Amino acid sequence: MSVASTAPGASVEPVEPVEPLEPVLSARNIAKHFGSVRALNGVNFDVHRGQVTTLFGENGAGKSTLMKILSGVYKPTSGEILLDGRPVSFDSVTEARDRGISIIHQELSLAPNLSVRDNIFMGREIRTPIGIDFAQEARLTRALMAELEEDIDPLTLVEDLRLGQQQIVEIARALSVKSRILIMDEPTSALSASEVEALFKVIRDLTSRGVSIVYISHHLEEALQITDHAVVLRDGNMTARAPRADIDLEWIVRNMVGDNFDLGRPPGGYDFGEVALSIEDAVVTEVSGANVVDHLSLSVRAGEIVCIYGLMGAGRTELLEAVAGRGELVNGRVLLEGKDMAGLTIAERIACGLALVPEDRQRDGLVQTMSVGQNLSLASIRAFVKRIFTSRQRERELVDESIRRVTIKTSGGSAAIGSLSGGNQQKVVIGKMLATHPKVLLLDEPSRGIDIGAKAEVFRLVAEGARQGLAVVFSTSEVGECLSVAHRVVVMRRGRIAAEFGADASKEKIMAVSGEAVVA
Repeated sequence: MSVASTAPGASVEPVEPVEPLEPVLSARNIAKHFGSVRALNGVNFDVHRGQVTTLFGENGAGKSTLMKILSGVYKPTSGEILLDGRPVSFDSVTEARDRGISIIHQELSLAPNLSVRDNIFMGREIRTPIGIDFAQEARLTRALMAELEEDIDPLTLVEDLRLGQQQIVEIARALSVKSRILIMDEPTSALSASEVEALFKVIRDLTSRGVSIVYISHHLEEALQITDHAVVLRDGNMTARAPRADIDLEWIVRNMVGDNFDLGRPPGGYDFGEVALSIEDAVVTEVSGANVVDHLSLSVRAGEIVCIYGLMGAGRTELLEAVAGRGELVNGRVLLEGKDMAGLTIAERIACGLALVPEDRQRDGLVQTMSVGQNLSLASIRAFVKRIFTSRQRERELVDESIRRVTIKTSGGSAAIGSLSGGNQQKVVIGKMLATHPKVLLLDEPSRGIDIGAKAEVFRLVAEGARQGLAVVFSTSEVGECLSVAHRVVVMRRGRIAAEFGADASKEKIMAVSGEAVVA
């Protein structure tokens, strides 16, 4: 796909979808089995030219499995794929891409030690008789970044980018391929509001030129802004489909998880305890020397749930990582039940009762070569070791208890971590930290990339911990999460606390203070 001609920042008017005729791509009676597990049961799915088809469903519903079949990652157990009305079979992602089908995967697949330019053109280098034309690759990379309204130097190493910028690079790589059908699996899970807006402009420009988009997102309200047609999967079956004019948020949730769904509410009926966590005059700086956390102070009591809300770049992640020992405080201090954490390592802070569930579960929260059980017990390994011996029995007991406690859907502790859905992987990260018996639990964007049902499970765990005296601090960029479970909402803006709300919190107040426009 060539770089779109729309100038950076230019407005692209939504294109009125035409009445679809024959679909460009069709899945007919698609079934996929992984051993005894049935991921898909006879699913029919159509993609129409120049339209955005949004696929909704909980983690484990079969969305990613279906998309991997359409893009050549998996072969179906049964059923067929039709491209332009003719049966096709893809043996690889490359083969599907050659036929015009590209996919942006939910989990990033970038090489962190390579530049943005090299990641975008990896395996598709622009070659001349005397070698690779790096200058042309850099020019095209700059044009892609401009289209996505992101000022990223093509020679910047991916590992030096924040998570949202890495996701932009992943999107740019897909846009650089000449695709007729572009599958986007959670493309906005780490993007700021302005980055999402830029991506939506690109999507509408692409569809206006006949490109078909398949869009998967757990940000339901956001997805409603871009969809032309919606399909819902549940437990491997298609439960509903409808054009945009016939759907709303209630329709999506009802077909995903059933009626009477509730994300949760702040736990009550008890008094908060003493101050568990004190952050005093904290300062965290960027490489440039600018303060990304600017003289911030915050206290959290035992049993209290505090939500830190802010837009991308507000300093939420940097604050939590510095408190947990992953980042450095250049000023101020962190006290855990009055004890200064200065000089303590991450492991030592965990042993004291201060635990962090990081934003990027794949990179920072899980070891992909380990099993579910090994990941769950990793942070508590000292409890099983005496001299040079490890008590496997005690480890198994902890793993089994953690699986039950956080309701992880898995065949057992020996299962590969990669076999779990995104929501269940997130539960493993949370279960791993809960197994350390923390006094303060920090969660950075705990619902990133997980569905609404898994969100409810995560917040159930948070509420349950708070009732037992756990102090909880979680960061989010979703206002609904603030209002559902937090006793107190702290709004960060440019590294500082802009406002605090209790029972008087509202979507309009929170977004206004954060600097974000309120969307009706």
